[in-house]
Amino acid sequence: MNIAILSRSAKLYSTNRLVEAGLKRGHKIQVIDHQKCVLVIEKNKPHIFYKNEELKNINAIIPRIGASVTFYGAAVVRQFEQMKVFSSVESQALVRSRDKLRSLQLLAKAGVGMPKTAFASSPKDIDSVLNQVGGAPVVIKLLEGTQGIGVILAETRNSAKSVIEAFLGVEVNILVQEFIEEAKGADIRTFVVDGQIVGAMKRQGAKGDFRSNLHRGGHASVIELSAEEKSTAIKAVKKLGLAIAGVDMLQSKRGPLVMEVNSSPGLEGIEGATGVDIAGKIIEYVERNEFHHVLH
Repeated sequence: MNIAILSRSAKLYSTNRLVEAGLKRGHKIQVIDHQKCVLVIEKNKPHIFYKNEELKNINAIIPRIGASVTFYGAAVVRQFEQMKVFSSVESQALVRSRDKLRSLQLLAKAGVGMPKTAFASSPKDIDSVLNQVGGAPVVIKLLEGTQGIGVILAETRNSAKSVIEAFLGVEVNILVQEFIEEAKGADIRTFVVDGQIVGAMKRQGAKGDFRSNLHRGGHASVIELSAEEKSTAIKAVKKLGLAIAGVDMLQSKRGPLVMEVNSSPGLEGIEGATGVDIAGKIIEYVERNEFHHVLH
């Protein structure tokens, strides 16, 4: 099978592992920088050109699209879909998962536990927002942030107000969430492929940092999930229409709370912590589904 991995760089750990896993299973693999694709939109004849050549005979794509280029990346995935190429992440689900507010609304509707979250666009509403999430301390998140960047813990009501005012003053969209103290700066990253949990790790933030992202100096260890944690992760992924995702949850007194569902989760931390060949499981998922895709 000819599989294209949409990634900005073949040197990235996750991209490299997918190439390795695909070659090991006898597939032809190419890495395509989605930012350099030219989309030709024509009646009944969608094409994609890359480095002045038309992309042909690709059976499946695995999108690894960074949050900053979601718009163009999703357009490239959509074009492949119109060319009847199987994608491991549907364009619609990619866009849905990247809109933090929309994905939280969908998860809340589906009955998935999450930290209490409030969203406002007027500085006049700050007191109401803080009251709704239970007062300080609160977590303030940029709607566009990733990897723990743009996540702030405001410990007092005054500091929360000044941070929110500053963001709203420059018209930056933010979410305000209750702070889950009992999580103690740790979260769980659960990796789901095709409705199955293939790996889970507990990430503990660096000392003095409530954010647990490994990019920020946190560390990871293997964790045995409870039945409720497993069902919450699977439900969240299903609700957003994703076949491959990382679900970030906090352990709280009222059960697991989903913070985010990541549609391009990194493999390095989870493979390192669990020792599981997750790249291989992603390729196997593509093999199973590309076959059904062709039949349809």
